[in-house]
Amino acid sequence: MNALTENYRERLVRRGLRLEYLTLGWNLLEAAIAVGAGVVSGSIALVGFGVDSAIEMSSGAILLWRLASDREESSRERIEARALKLVGASLVALAVYVAAEAAKTLIEREAPHPSYAGIAIAAVALAVMPLLARAKRRVAAQIESRALVADSRQSDICAWLSAILLAGLALHAWLGWWWSDPVAALLMVPIIAKEGIEALRGHHSCE
Repeated sequence: MNALTENYRERLVRRGLRLEYLTLGWNLLEAAIAVGAGVVSGSIALVGFGVDSAIEMSSGAILLWRLASDREESSRERIEARALKLVGASLVALAVYVAAEAAKTLIEREAPHPSYAGIAIAAVALAVMPLLARAKRRVAAQIESRALVADSRQSDICAWLSAILLAGLALHAWLGWWWSDPVAALLMVPIIAKEGIEALRGHHSCE
């Protein structure tokens, strides 16, 4: 690469790093509120959403490592492939956790209490995460990072989970449908698992 191209790439990488730091900060807040509210209310969907935020933090940390290593051109592809698999593994682990806990809640009929804190955090996440996902994909396309694409899918998933969680919590709070919470959690599982498997197989495109 010539110096101008390399300098432009470095600016893009710094932009990617800023997006990851922003994601980490938001997910730390999101995880704390969601898990705390989920434990208090007994909502597996809310706890699962909080655990997803924690896993997304691990994905963000992986991407910080990937982006910080971008200057090492000789090992860039190797680090990229490893980061992609680590992100995929974190998604598959989340899918297994949410499925098991939601099934247990349905079988044992563990009705959660309504959680207005959960409704609020889900609504804010639904607005914030699509913006982060789009910004990450723009950087990923320019630096050709499939790992950053996979991480942006984490942000997309967070938005989808927010919508599903919001519907489940609202139905329970306003109509008393206790089963809507674990059903909402189960609806999350195929979305999460599909993205995780694709990342493990290295199928994410940089487009």
